[in-house]
This record gives sequence, C-alpha cells and structure tokens, in this order.
Amino acid sequence: MSTRTWEGLTVPAAGTYTIDVAHSRIGFVVKHMMVSKVRGHFSDYSGTITIAENPLDSAAQLTIKTASIDTGVADRDGHLRGDDFLAVDKFPEITFRSRRVTRQSDEEFTVVGDLTIRDVTKEVELTVEYGGAGTNPWGQAVWGFSIHTELDREEFGLTWNQALETGGVLVGKKVKIEIEGEANPAA
Repeated sequence: MSTRTWEGLTVPAAGTYTIDVAHSRIGFVVKHMMVSKVRGHFSDYSGTITIAENPLDSAAQLTIKTASIDTGVADRDGHLRGDDFLAVDKFPEITFRSRRVTRQSDEEFTVVGDLTIRDVTKEVELTVEYGGAGTNPWGQAVWGFSIHTELDREEFGLTWNQALETGGVLVGKKVKIEIEGEANPAA
C-alpha cells in the first residue's frame, strides 16, 4: 500500500477509498426500559472517503439503507422499520456528508458533517480514531478506523415512545453510534 508520513503519522496515499462492508460494522446502542441496552446494526450501506494531500481537507460520504436495520428480534425490527421510527418506505436512506476535519491527538480526529434521517438534516460531530494502514495477505491495501458519537433521536423526528408505569420511558432518547471500518482503494 502506498502510505506517507503526515505530521508524524503514517497515513494512506491521497485518493478515494471505499468502505469495505465485509470488514466494517455500523452499530448503535439505545437504552431500553431505563434499565438495559439494546444493540443493533445496519447491514446494507456504502461509502467513500477521499483522502486529500492534507488529510484535514479530506471528505467522507455514507449512505445507509434503513430497511437493513437488525437488532436480532424480528418484531422489534419491524417496528423500527415502520412509521413510528425509520419509516423505511418513505425514507429509504440515512446519509452523512462530511464538512470539515480537525485533528485532536496523534490518531484521533473530529469529523463534522451533515446527517440526514427522515429528511431531517442536522450537523453532527464524530470522533474518529485512525487505526493505521497496511496490506492484507492478498496484496490489497487497507486502512482502518473506529468512529463513535451520540445522537438525540428526537431531533431527527424519531419521537415515538411509551411511558412506563414505574416512571421513565420504554426507549431512550440518546442513541450511541459505533462504527468499526476498513477502507480499500476505490476501483
């Protein structure tokens, strides 16, 4: 893989890279009944990252197919796909487009961009940990990253909830996003 040194960090060569869905995961965590957490992920997505000569000028875009949500429970997934939540028939995609990148530490960056869910676009801030770059055993270039953030789902029109007799609500407002990824040079 073609790498270079930028401000003491080994980074991929400038160019466009595609997210490798076979080695990536877009997951989320939300509180359930105020006492536990439910985890899920999206299985159908695509994205590219364009690494600029100056990595702080880089850009990323991601498109997630909302119908691919999976929490491991068919009834819950059906509810999440319905009008109370993602309304996948009306809003088949969640999109993200980066706007700016800043470096926080040696391998940690902040990426700010526009996230659109249910046709509501909000600026979000992602914490991105650069995982390094290399070549896999088949000679293919690869570099990795971890991303996390927390969103208020109600800001995106995901307002359905149910009050509990014991106080509180069935579904938490805050959703933690956890992405583990690898990227390869675009074909």
